[in-house]
Amino acid sequence: MHSKLTFITVVSPYHSGISVPFTSAIVHDIEKSHDEQAKKAAQKLHADIAARAKSAGIQCESLVAFGESPYEQIIKNAKASKCDLILMASHGRRGLDGLLLGSETVKVLTHSKIPVLVVR
Repeated sequence: MHSKLTFITVVSPYHSGISVPFTSAIVHDIEKSHDEQAKKAAQKLHADIAARAKSAGIQCESLVAFGESPYEQIIKNAKASKCDLILMASHGRRGLDGLLLGSETVKVLTHSKIPVLVVR
């Protein structure tokens, strides 16, 4: 179909909640380390997925975004990448838990003007 896939992982910045002045440098280092490790983990995951896609002849790109609100980052980046469809996974839970989709999935479903396909 000559489609292009765009993978996105949204990393929420780490906030320690500690606001003691003399530890600010330590807290900053912890927060920075978290963000770097999360970005590297996402990039590794994306590299594995991209390799599979490319071996199947599928054009793809990957994005790692930082933001307090993952659903907003998903929608914003989908628009910027001119995506025709947003594909998200549900948790696949059963019973009472199965009635609810993940909160970010629900937010994307309710706020996106781009069609959303939820896969279980």
